[in-house]
Amino acid sequence: MFTPDAELTDHAFDLCQRLLRIDTTNPPGNEILAAEMLAEELKEAGLEPTVLESAEGRGSVVARLKGKGTKPPLLLTGHLDVVEADPEKWTHPPFSGAVADGCLWGRGAIDMKNHCAMSVAILTRLSREGFMPERDIIFAGVADEEAGCRMGSLWLCAEHKELVEAEYALGEGGGFNIHLAGKSFFTIQVAEKGVCWVKARTQGEPGHGSMPRSDSAVVKMAEAIARLGKQGLPMRTTKPVEEFVLALAQDLPGPIRKMLPKLLHPAIAPKILDTILDPAAARGFRAMLGNTASPTVLRAGNKTNVIPNYAEAEIDGRTVPGQTTEDILRELQEVLGPEVELEVMHDLPPVVEERTELYDTITDVMSRRAPESPVVPYMLPGFTDAKAFTGIGCKWVGFAPVKMPPEIRFADLFHGNDERIPIDGLKWGTETLAEIVARFAGVS
Repeated sequence: MFTPDAELTDHAFDLCQRLLRIDTTNPPGNEILAAEMLAEELKEAGLEPTVLESAEGRGSVVARLKGKGTKPPLLLTGHLDVVEADPEKWTHPPFSGAVADGCLWGRGAIDMKNHCAMSVAILTRLSREGFMPERDIIFAGVADEEAGCRMGSLWLCAEHKELVEAEYALGEGGGFNIHLAGKSFFTIQVAEKGVCWVKARTQGEPGHGSMPRSDSAVVKMAEAIARLGKQGLPMRTTKPVEEFVLALAQDLPGPIRKMLPKLLHPAIAPKILDTILDPAAARGFRAMLGNTASPTVLRAGNKTNVIPNYAEAEIDGRTVPGQTTEDILRELQEVLGPEVELEVMHDLPPVVEERTELYDTITDVMSRRAPESPVVPYMLPGFTDAKAFTGIGCKWVGFAPVKMPPEIRFADLFHGNDERIPIDGLKWGTETLAEIVARFAGVS
């Protein structure tokens, strides 16, 4: 019988620390270093991993533990790339894998080298001990998720679909606990927003910097972006968010239990969001209550004394289920104004999954692993490799388990300074994931 123990959790910690010490900042990514490290680990356990490059240095690794084949495969997947980190803003260097204050520190500690480490530790343990589950268990550690999946999971599914085809894919998007009104809840991702990355451009007459123009391209762009920052996009209710809010409310104390469902009314939500929730929680809820658009890049001109003839902004747009690229472009145009030209740089649709057999397995395991923390269905405001794997028929469930203490907000660590994972939370997550995988894949 497969039983998670200290050897398994220590192995997951070691793998996570080693991964954090590999700089896979995207761009340029260079995920091949992490892919090869995990491939060597998988080989030593008797597996036959495949390392693939979509371009030089853009490496992904796939390995399969063969089962009896009585049920379709289960895919465990995570991305190996991370976003940039400014070392000057970190308490411990972002690629040190430092251990301090009960945490393992590093860029990727929760997004999402932890899940890759846990998955490989579980797969290698099963292989070494000769288990043959009912389902094949596949691991895919992929490149380029942070920049839109094109050099990683989307490429892998297009070019090497046979390696990763599975009935279910288990990845990021949920599995962390949130704290609200003194109560802890664990999330299972059942939906995620779509992507619409947009380039906005304004044009105007060029001129000498000594003679200001109120209609310059730069001024037009600045005014348009200021409007977007102040107004945002309209709020709207979706089924996944409705289920999330109502599931939270039923386990909260009286006053907030009555107020929280009011967030589902677009006319009321803006007026009460900041009064019933703290700023961090309000920011998270606001991101789920409609399409969103964040200006992230600005560029114009190259000389101080020259008024340029155009200005550009890159905008990170996200769409809720039921909304399309055309819908968010229309909303953006209304806010930015007719003088702003919009060009779609990259778009991916929202993902919505029904509650599945794997969802039920997770809730059953969690009822024993964390009985004090109800499980709630969750819509991720960001995106994951679910975009690729659902495209080849996988049923996606976002659950990369980690237990967070109330003083560390999971959402604040995503792409933030001082990203870290509590060591106890990582080991708890490894045990939890191992039990879920063993149960669902039929390990006996």
